[in-house]
Amino acid sequence: MAITEVMKNLEAKMDQSIEAFKHNLTKIRTGRANPAFLDSVHVEYYGSMLPISQVANLSLLDARTISVQPWEKGMGAKIEKAIRDSDLGLNPSSMGDLIRVPMPVMTEERRRELTKVVRGEGEGTKVAIRNIRRDANDHVKKIVKDKLASEDDQKRSEADIQKVTDKHIAEVDRLVAAKEHDIMAV
Repeated sequence: MAITEVMKNLEAKMDQSIEAFKHNLTKIRTGRANPAFLDSVHVEYYGSMLPISQVANLSLLDARTISVQPWEKGMGAKIEKAIRDSDLGLNPSSMGDLIRVPMPVMTEERRRELTKVVRGEGEGTKVAIRNIRRDANDHVKKIVKDKLASEDDQKRSEADIQKVTDKHIAEVDRLVAAKEHDIMAV
């Protein structure tokens, strides 16, 4: 494996960590409704458990209400029960075929708890990025040890690896700050 391959793998793995972090952030609720908030809800559909997005159309009615439109007539009650039984603390209500899921108002205390959760997720992602950096540096050292590259190449690549790491950690910090701002906005 050449140093250029190590750099490509490093960048790809760090980008994957950032994407996973962004996905986790969508699950953390702000004051506004977001259809992605219901991604973790699964509904029993002909003997198998499916994500709610595969049995219904999810959209926003307004800033605080998600609408769930089942694709089959008989699924409304099952979907409503699945949302109610989830640990999301939501209380859906049926209006004919349409299920309305209002988002409860968040208290100041709950907002502060959620900012701590966001920071914790951010720290976990930073640790993952640093572990990827360590692995890349170890690969470069092994390449130099096997005499496939010079020590000058090692120094240059370690500096490049650090630059990529710093860029990704700054991105995590930016995402954390933006999510905290969203959560604390009333």
